Amino acid sequence: MAGGVGSRLYPVSTPERPKQFLDLLGCGKALIRLTYERFLAVDPDAVFWVVTSAEYVRLVREIVPEIPEEQILAEPAARNTAPCIALACWKIKSVCPEANIVVTPADAYVPDIHAFAASIKTAFDFTANSDAIVCLGINPTSPHTGYGYIHAPAEPGKVVKVSEFKEKPSLEVAERYLAEGGYWWNAGIFVWNLATIERELRAHAPQICGVMDELSGSFGTTKEKEELARLFPLCEKISIDYAVMEKSPNVFVLAADWEWSDLGSFEAIEKITGRDLRKSL
Repeated sequence: MAGGVGSRLYPVSTPERPKQFLDLLGCGKALIRLTYERFLAVDPDAVFWVVTSAEYVRLVREIVPEIPEEQILAEPAARNTAPCIALACWKIKSVCPEANIVVTPADAYVPDIHAFAASIKTAFDFTANSDAIVCLGINPTSPHTGYGYIHAPAEPGKVVKVSEFKEKPSLEVAERYLAEGGYWWNAGIFVWNLATIERELRAHAPQICGVMDELSGSFGTTKEKEELARLFPLCEKISIDYAVMEKSPNVFVLAADWEWSDLGSFEAIEKITGRDLRKSL
């Protein structure tokens, strides 16, 4: 998923070139490039799809030229993550209905590529022949109020049933979560097989599925772009968390013990790199 504008990092991240297309870590590579290379460590033969805003297709092609143009999906309007994910899954269904899928933001920081790959492989093994949705939980290192929390009796390396999803908390509540234990940051990384996510979306987000069913009739034709522009903006604007994750009885969490950040603030970037990007403006 690479369609956000990174508004919290303005004016470094701008609507013209948002943070996923920037080298925020000072390593010579944009965040979406680092994400691509991280998943090559999971499976060098993986098939990559990118969902982004229509105006960013050029940037995706520039930074990750290995991804075929037909696998870069251009949203004509921002409708949040549930329609974004549905579009990708319906497209994947049209070419590989047996797919096992991981969904990830394009702009996270994960320095330990090998530990990350091991976690994703564990999740893939779990979802390959089950109706489970597996989300990645990050061990919280501070009472962060900018992340959602997952409540589950998990431990690193094990997949367990989620007890409850929690909204982004107040500082007081976040401090209580850390004191009690059993709470994990929601990294926004999800693993499922195609049949599972289609069934869950049909159960909990039927309006979006109706749009996708109508749209899918144009896949691979000269009318696809026109139909996408007409139909996609009709989708309910809702996150996958609200649409499915908080409603499904089949959600599990794999607790991860590797470092992670969504790089969503100048403070987060400075903590990792030692650079205050605001001073370079």
